[in-house]
Formats: sequence, structure tokens, C-alpha cells
Amino acid sequence: MSAAKTGAEAHKDVEKLSFEDALKQLEEIVRQLESGEAPLEKSIELYERGTALKAHCEARLKLAEAKVEKITLSASGEASGTAPLDIE
Repeated sequence: MSAAKTGAEAHKDVEKLSFEDALKQLEEIVRQLESGEAPLEKSIELYERGTALKAHCEARLKLAEAKVEKITLSASGEASGTAPLDIE
């Protein structure tokens, strides 16, 4: 990631990542920040990217949650189909 990129440009690619790839990058950023070895400017860049990755992961999880279906049961207790999960 180039220091010349703006925050928006640097994080534009985040939207294209799968949940798993974004989470992997986020975990690596956390590891780097926790080590305390990155210089201040790099730490700020990492933090900004981590924030974008976190938001992306949360959005992906919300989408997945919306797709989850619950099994509906008939009066006899047998599975009769599915219905969308009620999300509050």
C-alpha cells in the first residue's frame, strides 16, 4: 500500500475482498499493531485499513445473516419448508 494513496483510494479494494480474506488481513494488521514495531505513519495507515476491513467484515456478516433461513415446522412437527430469518 503506497503512502501516496488517499484513505479512500487505499481502501477501495477492500470492497472486493471475501469475508475470509478481509478477516485474514484484519488479523495481520492487529498483529502488526500489537507488536508496536511499525513506525507512527505506518501504524496510522494500518489502523485506517483495519477500520475499513472491520466495517467490510461486519457488512458481509450482516448480509449472510439476512440470508439465513429458519426451518418451519408443520402442526405434526415435521419440517415443512423455510422462511426468512427475522432480523431486528
